[in-house]
Amino acid sequence: MLKKLNQSAMISALALTLAASGTLLAQAAPAPAGNKVAIVNIQDAIANTNEGKKELDALQQRFSPKQAELKTQNDDVENLKKKLQADSDKLNDDARSTRVKEIEVKQKSLQRNFEDAQNEFQQAEQEVVNRLGKKMLDVLEKYAKANGYAMVLDVSNPQTPVLYASPGANITKELVDAYNAEVPVAAPATRPAAGTTPRPAGATTRPPAGGATTPKKPQ
Repeated sequence: MLKKLNQSAMISALALTLAASGTLLAQAAPAPAGNKVAIVNIQDAIANTNEGKKELDALQQRFSPKQAELKTQNDDVENLKKKLQADSDKLNDDARSTRVKEIEVKQKSLQRNFEDAQNEFQQAEQEVVNRLGKKMLDVLEKYAKANGYAMVLDVSNPQTPVLYASPGANITKELVDAYNAEVPVAAPATRPAAGTTPRPAGATTRPPAGGATTPKKPQ
């Protein structure tokens, strides 16, 4: 989480299946079958809807205090390290050992707090993605059926099997527009820039925006 709260990243008549490989399939039911194929980045689509922006901004605000707290902790650890280095020649072994132990204790506390906050944010982010994703799947179903698509492939996952698709095959923006029309949420004001909290040494970096698990179709 708290490398960047941003951004984050973020979906049934028509048979839609989200395969484990990250491929989203859509095939028309009784209506005449379409013959077109498209690709979509479903996480980007969700994140760029008016509702998605509003929800992600709310997450940013919710976790800002924790982000500030972690930055304060991190600054404290870094200042102690600099002071130890500056005073190194003046300290005897006992004094140096005491300083080192103090830094280690604070570093471990920072690491635990960072990991707890990261896990909490990722869980909250996933809840948003899944909730909005259910609506997005309905929008995708209607859009694919109305526009004659026999298959829509999700390329959110970096491991997608799609090796090439022409720009014209990407319907992500069209889905965002269709979602905004279907779910009339006012566009939020200019989104605040997400802050950056330094990671403690050895901490695992949060996946980049759009790295949240692809939303799952409800059973």
